[in-house]
Amino acid sequence: ARKQSSMGKRNKVSCAISKIQQSTTREENAMATSMATNIVADGFTSKSRLKNAKVKNPPKCGAFKERPAAKTSFRKFYERGDFPIALEHDTKGNKIAWKVELEKLDYHHYLPLFFDGLRETEHPYEFFARQGVHDMLEHGGQKILPVVPQLIIPLKSALNTRNHKVVCTTLKVLQHLVVSGEMVGEALVPYYRQILPILNIFKNKNINCGDRIDYSQQRRENMGDLIQETLESFERTGGEDAFINIKYMVPTYESCMLN
Repeated sequence: ARKQSSMGKRNKVSCAISKIQQSTTREENAMATSMATNIVADGFTSKSRLKNAKVKNPPKCGAFKERPAAKTSFRKFYERGDFPIALEHDTKGNKIAWKVELEKLDYHHYLPLFFDGLRETEHPYEFFARQGVHDMLEHGGQKILPVVPQLIIPLKSALNTRNHKVVCTTLKVLQHLVVSGEMVGEALVPYYRQILPILNIFKNKNINCGDRIDYSQQRRENMGDLIQETLESFERTGGEDAFINIKYMVPTYESCMLN
C-alpha cells in the first residue's frame, strides 16, 4: 500500500512537471512565431534574410517636397519702410503706388531685393514683391542687363522652395525678364546650370484630370506648361548657344525653333 501511494504521488508530480514543460514550450513557440512575423528589417541586412521578416520600403527622396523658405531680405526692408512704395486700391484691384519715378530707381539695389521677395507667400509681401518686379522690368530698359548676375541667387532660392505657387510666379518673372531688355536672354545662358535643374524635375508635372476641365491652364498655374513656355522663351532670346545649354540641363526638351 505504501509503495502504491508513493508511486501515485510520483506519477502526479511527473504529470504536473510535463504539463508545465508543455505550457512553457507552447509559450516559447508562440513568442518565437510572433517575433518572427513581426520582424521589420532594413534592406540588405541579416534580419532581412529571415523567413518571416518584412523588409522596409526604401525612403522617399522627396524631390517634389516643399522646402521651408528662410526669412527674406525683402520682408526686412519692407517692415523698416525702406521701399518707396504704397498700396493703392482702384476699380481694377490693387496696385503699387510708387513714390518715385521707376526710371530713377537704383536697380542695382532694389531689383535684387524685389527678386528675393518672390519666395514670400503672405500678404502683403507677396503682392508687393511680385508686382514690384513686373513694374521694374517693364520700365527698366537698359538698367536691367548689368543687374542680371545679382538676380541668379534670388531666382535659384525661389525655385528651390519647390512651392507650387512660388515656382509658378518665378517662371512668369523669368519669361518677363528675358524680354525686358536687349541681351538679357543671352546674359542668362551662363547661369542655366543654377536655374534649370528644378525645371528639369518639374517639367512633366502636369495635372491628369481626364475629361474634366483644368482651370489652372486658364490662370496660367499649370507648372508643366509654364516650364515649357519658359524654356521656349530662353531658346528664342538666348542666342545660338541657348538650345544646346538647355538640352544639357533638360534632356527631354525639344527645340521650338529647329523643328
